[in-house]
Amino acid sequence: MPTSESACLYIVSTPIGNLSDMSVRAIDILQQVDLVAAEDTRHSGRLLQHFSITTPMISLHEHNEQQRSEVLLGKLEQGESVALISDAGTPLISDPGYRLVSLVRENGIRVVPIPGACALIAGLSASGLPSDHFCFEGFLPSKQNARQQILQKLQAETRTMIFYESPRRLQATLKDMITEFGADRRVCLARELTKLHETIETHPLSQLLEWVTADSQQQKGECVLLVEGAQQQQSADEVEILRVLSILLEDLPVKRAATMTAALLKIGKNEAYQLALKLQQKGS
Repeated sequence: MPTSESACLYIVSTPIGNLSDMSVRAIDILQQVDLVAAEDTRHSGRLLQHFSITTPMISLHEHNEQQRSEVLLGKLEQGESVALISDAGTPLISDPGYRLVSLVRENGIRVVPIPGACALIAGLSASGLPSDHFCFEGFLPSKQNARQQILQKLQAETRTMIFYESPRRLQATLKDMITEFGADRRVCLARELTKLHETIETHPLSQLLEWVTADSQQQKGECVLLVEGAQQQQSADEVEILRVLSILLEDLPVKRAATMTAALLKIGKNEAYQLALKLQQKGS
C-alpha cells in the first residue's frame, strides 16, 4: 500500500533539565504532528503543557515497544505523522525507540531527526577530556561482578569512554574503575547537567571518589561518567624504528636518515620519514 507523503516519524529531542533548551523546531513539530509517542505520558504531559502543546499522546516504553511499534506503523501507513520523545534528551540514547525506527524505515517511511539536548555530548564538551575519539557504553550492570567484567574488557580502550550511572551506584562504580583502570586515570563526573545543581568535575579517579564520598550532594541526580582512554602503547616494530632513526639523526639529515632506516628495516620510506619528522620536532 503506498504511503502518503505526509507520513513521517520525527525523533524529537527534549531538554535534559533546563526547559530553555527546547528548540523552536521541536515545539513546532510537536504541535503539528497527529500523535506523540512518549516514554512516560505523565512526565511528558507536563512538558507539553508548559509549551501549550495539545497533541494526543500514546505511551511507548521498553515493555510495550514491540506491540506499540506495530500500532504506530499502522498510523503512519494511513498518512498520519508521529513524533517520538523520551523522558529527557535524545530518544534511543539509552532509551526506547530502536525497534520503532527500524520497523518504520524497513517499511519505507521517512524518519526525521529533530536534534537537541543529549547528556553524553553535553558532558563530553565540558569535561576537558579528549573529544576527537570517544565511545558511549551506556549504563553499566548493577551487579558488581558483571560491571567489573565489562570494565576489565575496556582496560585497553584508548578512546574517551562515556557511561551513564545511577547515583546510588556512583561510589561502587568509581571503586571498580580504580581497580580496573588505576587510581590515576582521569575521570569527569557530569551531574545534573543544565539543572540548578549542575556539577562538572574532572580529577584522577581516586581524588574524585574521595570528593564524592565526602559530599553526599554529589551522590544525587542524573550522572554521566567520562573516563580518559588508556595511553596507546607503541608496537615493538615502531620502537625499533624510532631507535634506529634517533641514532641516524644525530649525524644525518631527516630524509637521508629515513631512507637508510627504511632500507635497513625493510619498511616504507614514507613511514620512516614521518616518524623521523616527529623525532626531529620533539628534539627541536
